[in-house]
Amino acid sequence: MKRLIIAAAVATLAVVMPAAAQDYPTRPITMIVPFSAGGPTDVLARILAEGMRASLGQTVLVENVTGAAGSIGVGKAVRATPDGYTLSIGHWSTHVINGAIYNLPYDLLTDLAPVSLLSSNPQLIVANNKVPADDLKSLVAWIKANPDKVAAGTAGPGSASHVGGIYFQGFSGTKFLFVPYRGTGPAMQDLIAGQIQLMLDQSSNSLPQVRNKQIKAFAVTAKTRLAVAPEIPTVDEVGLPGFYISVWHGLWVPKGTPKPIIAKLTGAVQAALADATVRKRLADLGQDIPPREQQTPEALAAYQRAEIEKWWPIVKAANIKLE
Repeated sequence: MKRLIIAAAVATLAVVMPAAAQDYPTRPITMIVPFSAGGPTDVLARILAEGMRASLGQTVLVENVTGAAGSIGVGKAVRATPDGYTLSIGHWSTHVINGAIYNLPYDLLTDLAPVSLLSSNPQLIVANNKVPADDLKSLVAWIKANPDKVAAGTAGPGSASHVGGIYFQGFSGTKFLFVPYRGTGPAMQDLIAGQIQLMLDQSSNSLPQVRNKQIKAFAVTAKTRLAVAPEIPTVDEVGLPGFYISVWHGLWVPKGTPKPIIAKLTGAVQAALADATVRKRLADLGQDIPPREQQTPEALAAYQRAEIEKWWPIVKAANIKLE
């Protein structure tokens, strides 16, 4: 009799779970952004959330949970109920680099389930308009002459802006101060205001300010110029050859989320990234959308693991300290 009861229970679960996934979603979904409003991840999240709404039939709400270079927001997503109603958007820093710097209370590879790779974009080397330099060589010379007067904004220890700044110091032979913020959004505000002098920032965050002439750009950290900003030279062209950094974004859910629900979310992401309006908005920000075959859980899992294997030894060797 006990075996019959167990068998019946298993059969019932087998029927209920697909039915629940088939009905999903029945209420709004929350996408946790681990940085402040106005930064590059927040902007991408809001564009994506709007695009996903059409195919999901529900609103995707953006919740900004800041602190510890994004690890607080990611941790909140890890602890959420694995029912598909909490999403974790993050990037190279939050879902790779943080694991080499922080003693995280979660495992980046096993406590989150991948949904899709979203986009990638290089960084820009930017400065406020008061900095007396017109090209990268003169910028480097000015920093070397004024190391105690130069402060670079970051989104916290281990963030893309912080790691990028450390690599810039190594490549250029410069030294300057780092000022941590709760995201590159507020850091950009201080850069424009002249409170800090320098940033290595994702192009998606800096390009609007460069176009509005609120800040100036010296180079893009890629082999080729940005299609949407061909006037900005590459690092190879202006004296810093090989200084390449590309910040990629992905979408995850808490582990244990049913696979049919993950499949629905992946489909919604793919539909959003195929939308002409979404593609144009991302392209205008310098975001590169991967091919559709790379917009899968399997592709994101493999890429994240490869990035961890590549960057953890490098970051640990840099001995990045918590600020």
